[in-house]
Amino acid sequence: MKKVLMADLQFSSAISKKNISRLFYVGIILSSILACAKTENDNENSSNHTHLASTANLVNISPVGDVVGKIVVGYQGWFSCFGDGSPVNNWRHWRNNTPPSPGNQSFELWPNVNEFAQTFQTGYANLGNGQPSKLYSSYQNNVVDKHLQWMQQYGIDCAAVQRFGSELGDAAMKATRDGIAVKVKNAAQTFGRKFYMMYDISGWANFQAEIKSDWINTITGSLNLTSSGAYARQNGKPVVCIWGVGVSGRPGNATSWTEVIDWFKSKGCYVIVGTKRDWRTDSSNLSAVISADMISPWTVGSYKTDADIDNYANIMSNDKILCDQNGKDYQPVVFPGFAWSNWKTAPQNEIPRRHGDFLWRQFYQIRSKSIPNAYVAMFDEYDEATAIAKSAENVSQIPSNQYFLTLDADGVACSSDFYLRLTGDGAKMVKGQIAISATHPTAH
Repeated sequence: MKKVLMADLQFSSAISKKNISRLFYVGIILSSILACAKTENDNENSSNHTHLASTANLVNISPVGDVVGKIVVGYQGWFSCFGDGSPVNNWRHWRNNTPPSPGNQSFELWPNVNEFAQTFQTGYANLGNGQPSKLYSSYQNNVVDKHLQWMQQYGIDCAAVQRFGSELGDAAMKATRDGIAVKVKNAAQTFGRKFYMMYDISGWANFQAEIKSDWINTITGSLNLTSSGAYARQNGKPVVCIWGVGVSGRPGNATSWTEVIDWFKSKGCYVIVGTKRDWRTDSSNLSAVISADMISPWTVGSYKTDADIDNYANIMSNDKILCDQNGKDYQPVVFPGFAWSNWKTAPQNEIPRRHGDFLWRQFYQIRSKSIPNAYVAMFDEYDEATAIAKSAENVSQIPSNQYFLTLDADGVACSSDFYLRLTGDGAKMVKGQIAISATHPTAH
């Protein structure tokens, strides 16, 4: 089966959302299982919306746990290199099967690899500062340990470890993903972080049966991940996320998605669903989305300006109200910026980071709506330049013969760890540990 990248699902979600001319509010009042809907405009000038936002109980249903009241980062862990000791033993995601080289790459943001014990030579010329152009492998213990150490250092609570169902039929790929999951577990235990498994059902034709088999035989079976004290629990239950529920182009329907969600619940799990931004308006799939314990709408690529973010905050408020009415927790998604010109026909610096102002505005609106937690997309997504992990500051830190986005692209010099520090400050604000502020306190 052809491997489906996280990038592909982000792009399809983003494009579909960009083409929506207007969103309408669908309020659901449950009587027991059946719901009846009424339409409400999400426009920020709606007086009824203002009333709802001001009177709703904008705190999550569940008490603070490992995801409620916490900052979670998506952790891809999908980069591999030839000679890295992984079962797949080849280049993946930097470029598949061949060493990345000028014009031959599938990533946009160059990582800062100075703190990794082992790195791997690429086909690029030296960096602007004369150092060799090397990249890291996610399979290396020193890399995973360093990533979890950064999470501890910068105040990030939990990692959602991505698990792509379309890869699990390939023995080498599955073994590599299994190995990375164990490495995350060990590092999370060492550095006092939490982690949970996040299944991506994109391209996973037989997901309804195989996701259960993987959970029983691998996650809780041979890997025994949920027995770790570092495995995230909410309301006393191990957390699992299923990404793609209700998302266009993903396999399944409301019936199969609900059946899988209910199965995980029967196994004692707290279930998060990753769904599309406009999930409330999708009456055909709403029953499946609302059957989960926590709802997390995907927004990467769907807004660009502060005005866009502020308008989305009104949608977010009504999302939260519907979750409250149904006894569900709510986990909004934030991202630092977006671009993928190195491997798609697209503009460079497509959604500018604006030296942190873009990400901070999202944290600010979450805090303004009294939502106590967030999902940051992503920790290590260098493919689409959404990574918050350490990255190249300027052209002296990227290959001299290939364009890569750098952190100073918008005219302000930022340290390689700036977005980790910014996320840490955003976490403090969302949790109410520092005062709410429309401008970030983080030094560049």
